[in-house]
Amino acid sequence: MAGKPKVAITWLGACGGCDEAIVDLHEAILNVAEAVDIVFWPVALDYKYKHLQSMQDGEIALSLITGSVRNSEHEEVAKMLRKKSQLVIAFGACACFGGTPGLANFRTKEDIFTWVYRDAPTVVNPKANVPQTKTWVDGKELTLPDFYTHVYTLNQMIPVDYYLPGCPPPPDLIGNMVQAVLSGDLPPKGSALAPRNSLCDVCDRNKTKPYRIELKEIKRIHEVEADPETCFLAKGIICMGPATRAGCGESCIRTNTPCRAVSVPSKGFKTRARDSSLRWPPCSR
Repeated sequence: MAGKPKVAITWLGACGGCDEAIVDLHEAILNVAEAVDIVFWPVALDYKYKHLQSMQDGEIALSLITGSVRNSEHEEVAKMLRKKSQLVIAFGACACFGGTPGLANFRTKEDIFTWVYRDAPTVVNPKANVPQTKTWVDGKELTLPDFYTHVYTLNQMIPVDYYLPGCPPPPDLIGNMVQAVLSGDLPPKGSALAPRNSLCDVCDRNKTKPYRIELKEIKRIHEVEADPETCFLAKGIICMGPATRAGCGESCIRTNTPCRAVSVPSKGFKTRARDSSLRWPPCSR
Protein backbone atom coordinates (compact mmCIF):
# COMPACT_ATOMS: atom_id res chain seq x y z
CA MET A 1 0.00 0.00 0.00
CA ALA A 2 2.84 2.40 0.80
CA GLY A 3 3.59 4.90 -1.90
CA LYS A 4 0.32 4.50 -3.74
CA PRO A 5 -1.78 7.63 -4.30
CA LYS A 6 -4.75 7.64 -1.96
CA VAL A 7 -8.26 7.89 -3.41
CA ALA A 8 -11.57 8.61 -1.69
CA ILE A 9 -15.04 8.05 -3.15
CA THR A 10 -18.25 9.18 -1.53
CA TRP A 11 -21.95 9.44 -2.29
CA LEU A 12 -23.95 12.52 -1.22
CA GLY A 13 -27.48 13.27 -2.49
CA ALA A 14 -27.68 10.78 -5.34
CA CYS A 15 -29.14 7.43 -6.38
CA GLY A 16 -25.94 5.39 -6.21
CA GLY A 17 -25.69 4.92 -9.97
CA CYS A 18 -22.31 6.67 -10.11
CA ASP A 19 -20.85 4.19 -7.63
CA GLU A 20 -22.31 1.40 -9.75
CA ALA A 21 -20.61 2.92 -12.80
CA ILE A 22 -17.25 2.55 -11.06
CA VAL A 23 -18.03 -1.11 -10.40
CA ASP A 24 -18.97 -1.38 -14.09
CA LEU A 25 -15.30 -1.00 -14.94
CA HIS A 26 -15.45 -4.79 -14.44
CA GLU A 27 -12.02 -6.42 -14.41
CA ALA A 28 -10.35 -3.05 -15.08
CA ILE A 29 -11.21 -2.06 -11.52
CA LEU A 30 -8.56 -4.55 -10.41
CA ASN A 31 -5.96 -2.49 -12.26
CA VAL A 32 -7.23 0.62 -10.50
CA ALA A 33 -7.01 -1.14 -7.13
CA GLU A 34 -3.39 -2.06 -7.89
CA ALA A 35 -2.49 1.50 -8.82
CA VAL A 36 -4.18 3.36 -5.96
CA ASP A 37 -5.03 2.92 -2.31
CA ILE A 38 -8.79 3.42 -1.82
CA VAL A 39 -8.93 4.89 1.68
CA PHE A 40 -12.60 5.84 1.81
CA TRP A 41 -15.62 4.41 -0.02
CA PRO A 42 -18.52 3.92 2.43
CA VAL A 43 -20.89 2.30 -0.08
CA ALA A 44 -18.42 -0.50 -0.82
CA LEU A 45 -15.95 -0.69 2.06
CA ASP A 46 -16.13 -0.36 5.84
CA TYR A 47 -14.70 3.12 6.38
CA LYS A 48 -15.96 5.67 8.89
CA TYR A 49 -15.77 9.45 9.04
CA LYS A 50 -13.23 9.15 11.84
CA HIS A 51 -10.80 7.62 9.35
CA LEU A 52 -11.03 10.78 7.24
CA GLN A 53 -10.70 13.06 10.23
CA SER A 54 -7.47 11.35 11.28
CA MET A 55 -5.77 12.02 7.93
CA GLN A 56 -3.44 14.92 7.23
CA ASP A 57 -4.66 17.80 5.09
CA GLY A 58 -3.90 17.03 1.43
CA GLU A 59 -3.05 13.40 2.21
CA ILE A 60 -5.64 12.10 -0.28
CA ALA A 61 -4.53 12.50 -3.89
CA LEU A 62 -8.02 12.38 -5.39
CA SER A 63 -11.60 12.48 -4.15
CA LEU A 64 -14.50 11.50 -6.39
CA ILE A 65 -17.66 13.07 -4.98
CA THR A 66 -21.02 12.07 -6.40
CA GLY A 67 -24.41 13.62 -5.75
CA SER A 68 -25.78 17.03 -4.86
CA VAL A 69 -25.69 18.64 -1.41
CA ARG A 70 -29.10 18.50 0.27
CA ASN A 71 -28.38 18.28 3.98
CA SER A 72 -25.83 19.21 6.62
CA GLU A 73 -24.10 15.81 6.53
CA HIS A 74 -23.50 16.17 2.79
CA GLU A 75 -21.92 19.57 3.38
CA GLU A 76 -19.77 18.34 6.25
CA VAL A 77 -18.40 15.39 4.27
CA ALA A 78 -17.77 17.48 1.16
CA LYS A 79 -15.82 20.09 3.12
CA MET A 80 -13.86 17.42 4.97
CA LEU A 81 -12.84 15.73 1.72
CA ARG A 82 -11.90 19.07 0.17
CA LYS A 83 -9.58 19.74 3.09
CA LYS A 84 -8.00 16.29 2.97
CA SER A 85 -7.64 16.09 -0.84
CA GLN A 86 -5.28 17.47 -3.43
CA LEU A 87 -7.82 17.08 -6.22
CA VAL A 88 -11.62 16.92 -6.09
CA ILE A 89 -13.71 15.78 -9.05
CA ALA A 90 -17.45 16.40 -9.24
CA PHE A 91 -18.49 12.96 -10.46
CA GLY A 92 -21.76 12.67 -12.36
CA ALA A 93 -24.63 14.96 -13.29
CA CYS A 94 -25.92 15.55 -9.75
CA ALA A 95 -22.55 16.73 -8.40
CA CYS A 96 -21.86 18.77 -11.54
CA PHE A 97 -25.11 20.69 -11.86
CA GLY A 98 -27.80 19.34 -9.57
CA GLY A 99 -29.14 16.60 -11.80
CA THR A 100 -32.59 15.16 -11.16
CA PRO A 101 -32.48 16.07 -7.41
CA GLY A 102 -32.14 19.71 -8.48
CA LEU A 103 -35.76 19.61 -9.64
CA ALA A 104 -36.70 19.73 -5.95
CA ASN A 105 -35.79 23.42 -6.02
CA PHE A 106 -39.14 24.03 -7.70
CA ARG A 107 -40.76 23.09 -4.38
CA THR A 108 -40.27 24.26 -0.82
CA LYS A 109 -38.97 22.09 1.99
CA GLU A 110 -42.42 22.28 3.57
CA ASP A 111 -44.07 21.05 0.35
CA ILE A 112 -41.71 18.06 0.21
CA PHE A 113 -42.19 17.09 3.86
CA THR A 114 -45.98 17.46 3.60
CA TRP A 115 -46.15 15.10 0.63
CA VAL A 116 -43.61 12.53 1.81
CA TYR A 117 -44.73 12.29 5.45
CA ARG A 118 -48.45 13.12 5.23
CA ASP A 119 -50.23 13.39 1.86
CA ALA A 120 -48.71 10.62 -0.28
CA PRO A 121 -51.29 7.83 -0.82
CA THR A 122 -49.14 5.14 0.78
CA VAL A 123 -48.33 7.12 3.95
CA VAL A 124 -49.90 6.16 7.28
CA ASN A 125 -48.82 8.86 9.73
CA PRO A 126 -51.78 9.86 11.97
CA LYS A 127 -49.64 12.14 14.16
CA ALA A 128 -48.12 13.85 11.11
CA ASN A 129 -44.61 13.31 12.45
CA VAL A 130 -41.71 14.67 10.42
CA PRO A 131 -37.96 14.12 10.96
CA GLN A 132 -36.36 16.32 13.62
CA THR A 133 -32.68 17.21 13.85
CA LYS A 134 -32.76 16.37 17.58
CA THR A 135 -34.91 13.86 19.44
CA TRP A 136 -34.67 12.50 22.98
CA VAL A 137 -35.35 8.78 23.48
CA ASP A 138 -34.92 7.14 26.90
CA GLY A 139 -32.84 10.07 28.07
CA LYS A 140 -30.51 9.96 25.09
CA GLU A 141 -30.24 12.56 22.33
CA LEU A 142 -30.56 11.23 18.78
CA THR A 143 -29.67 13.45 15.85
CA LEU A 144 -30.37 13.59 12.12
CA PRO A 145 -28.79 15.84 9.47
CA ASP A 146 -30.51 19.16 8.82
CA PHE A 147 -32.52 18.98 5.59
CA TYR A 148 -31.70 22.16 3.65
CA THR A 149 -34.26 24.31 1.86
CA HIS A 150 -32.20 24.12 -1.34
CA VAL A 151 -30.35 21.55 -3.44
CA TYR A 152 -26.76 22.68 -4.07
CA THR A 153 -24.22 21.63 -6.65
CA LEU A 154 -20.85 20.53 -5.33
CA ASN A 155 -19.09 23.68 -6.53
CA GLN A 156 -21.54 25.79 -4.54
CA MET A 157 -20.15 24.24 -1.37
CA ILE A 158 -16.46 23.63 -2.08
CA PRO A 159 -13.88 24.44 -4.77
CA VAL A 160 -13.98 21.73 -7.46
CA ASP A 161 -10.96 20.95 -9.62
CA TYR A 162 -12.55 18.92 -12.43
CA TYR A 163 -15.96 17.75 -13.65
CA LEU A 164 -16.82 14.30 -14.95
CA PRO A 165 -20.34 14.52 -16.42
CA GLY A 166 -22.86 11.79 -17.12
CA CYS A 167 -25.79 10.07 -15.46
CA PRO A 168 -23.76 8.11 -14.66
CA PRO A 169 -20.38 8.73 -16.34
CA PRO A 170 -19.65 5.86 -18.75
CA PRO A 171 -16.82 3.43 -17.95
CA ASP A 172 -14.55 4.71 -20.74
CA LEU A 173 -14.62 8.26 -19.39
CA ILE A 174 -13.98 6.96 -15.88
CA GLY A 175 -11.02 4.94 -17.13
CA ASN A 176 -9.64 7.92 -19.03
CA MET A 177 -10.03 10.07 -15.94
CA VAL A 178 -8.09 7.60 -13.78
CA GLN A 179 -5.29 7.43 -16.36
CA ALA A 180 -5.13 11.22 -16.62
CA VAL A 181 -4.87 11.63 -12.85
CA LEU A 182 -2.23 8.90 -12.47
CA SER A 183 -0.13 10.27 -15.32
CA GLY A 184 -0.64 13.91 -14.39
CA ASP A 185 -1.82 14.62 -17.95
CA LEU A 186 -4.71 16.84 -16.93
CA PRO A 187 -6.26 19.91 -18.60
CA PRO A 188 -6.49 23.27 -16.78
CA LYS A 189 -8.46 23.17 -13.55
CA GLY A 190 -12.15 23.82 -14.01
CA SER A 191 -12.25 21.62 -17.11
CA ALA A 192 -14.79 18.94 -17.89
CA LEU A 193 -13.08 15.60 -18.46
CA ALA A 194 -15.16 14.79 -21.52
CA PRO A 195 -14.91 15.17 -25.31
CA ARG A 196 -15.19 18.72 -26.62
CA ASN A 197 -17.45 17.93 -29.58
CA SER A 198 -21.23 17.90 -29.33
CA LEU A 199 -23.48 14.87 -29.16
CA CYS A 200 -24.76 15.69 -32.66
CA ASP A 201 -21.26 15.12 -34.01
CA VAL A 202 -21.35 11.45 -33.01
CA CYS A 203 -25.07 10.81 -33.47
CA ASP A 204 -25.99 8.41 -36.29
CA ARG A 205 -29.07 10.54 -37.01
CA ASN A 206 -26.94 13.58 -37.82
CA LYS A 207 -27.10 12.89 -41.54
CA THR A 208 -30.84 13.62 -41.48
CA LYS A 209 -30.57 16.86 -39.50
CA PRO A 210 -31.45 19.89 -41.65
CA TYR A 211 -28.79 22.57 -42.03
CA ARG A 212 -31.33 25.10 -40.82
CA ILE A 213 -33.88 23.80 -38.35
CA GLU A 214 -37.27 25.47 -38.25
CA LEU A 215 -39.71 24.04 -35.74
CA LYS A 216 -43.29 24.60 -36.86
CA GLU A 217 -44.61 22.41 -34.07
CA ILE A 218 -42.95 21.17 -30.89
CA LYS A 219 -43.68 17.56 -29.95
CA ARG A 220 -42.89 15.44 -26.95
CA ILE A 221 -41.40 12.01 -27.47
CA HIS A 222 -44.40 10.22 -25.91
CA GLU A 223 -46.77 11.91 -28.36
CA VAL A 224 -45.25 10.40 -31.49
CA GLU A 225 -43.75 7.20 -32.81
CA ALA A 226 -40.25 8.44 -33.53
CA ASP A 227 -38.33 7.11 -36.51
CA PRO A 228 -35.15 5.56 -35.02
CA GLU A 229 -33.06 6.77 -37.96
CA THR A 230 -34.30 10.38 -38.26
CA CYS A 231 -33.04 13.41 -36.34
CA PHE A 232 -35.45 14.26 -33.54
CA LEU A 233 -35.21 17.98 -34.23
CA ALA A 234 -36.12 17.43 -37.88
CA LYS A 235 -39.46 16.08 -36.62
CA GLY A 236 -40.03 18.84 -34.08
CA ILE A 237 -39.04 16.71 -31.08
CA ILE A 238 -36.88 18.67 -28.64
CA CYS A 239 -33.40 17.15 -28.35
CA MET A 240 -30.50 18.78 -26.49
CA GLY A 241 -27.86 17.07 -28.65
CA PRO A 242 -26.52 20.28 -30.27
CA ALA A 243 -25.85 21.86 -26.85
CA THR A 244 -24.52 18.76 -25.06
CA ARG A 245 -21.07 17.22 -25.05
CA ALA A 246 -20.43 13.80 -26.48
CA GLY A 247 -18.98 11.04 -24.35
CA CYS A 248 -22.08 10.00 -22.41
CA GLY A 249 -22.40 6.77 -24.36
CA GLU A 250 -25.51 8.00 -26.20
CA SER A 251 -27.70 5.47 -24.38
CA CYS A 252 -30.79 7.71 -24.70
CA ILE A 253 -30.36 8.17 -28.45
CA ARG A 254 -29.73 4.47 -28.94
CA THR A 255 -33.05 3.68 -27.24
CA ASN A 256 -34.90 6.18 -29.47
CA THR A 257 -35.14 8.85 -26.76
CA PRO A 258 -34.01 12.46 -27.32
CA CYS A 259 -31.07 13.85 -25.36
CA ARG A 260 -31.95 15.48 -22.04
CA ALA A 261 -28.48 16.99 -21.45
CA VAL A 262 -27.12 15.00 -18.50
CA SER A 263 -23.65 15.96 -19.71
CA VAL A 264 -22.14 19.45 -19.71
CA PRO A 265 -22.61 21.91 -22.60
CA SER A 266 -20.68 21.42 -25.80
CA LYS A 267 -17.80 23.75 -26.62
CA GLY A 268 -18.93 27.29 -27.37
CA PHE A 269 -22.41 26.86 -25.90
CA LYS A 270 -23.33 29.43 -23.27
CA THR A 271 -26.22 29.46 -20.85
CA ARG A 272 -27.53 31.64 -18.07
CA ALA A 273 -29.38 29.45 -15.63
CA ARG A 274 -31.91 31.27 -13.49
CA ASP A 275 -31.50 28.75 -10.71
CA SER A 276 -27.92 28.42 -9.50
CA SER A 277 -28.50 24.81 -8.44
CA LEU A 278 -28.85 23.92 -12.12
CA ARG A 279 -25.94 26.08 -13.28
CA TRP A 280 -23.56 24.43 -15.71
CA PRO A 281 -19.98 24.03 -14.42
CA PRO A 282 -16.97 25.54 -16.19
CA CYS A 283 -15.99 23.64 -19.33
CA SER A 284 -12.62 23.12 -20.96
CA ARG A 285 -11.82 25.39 -23.86
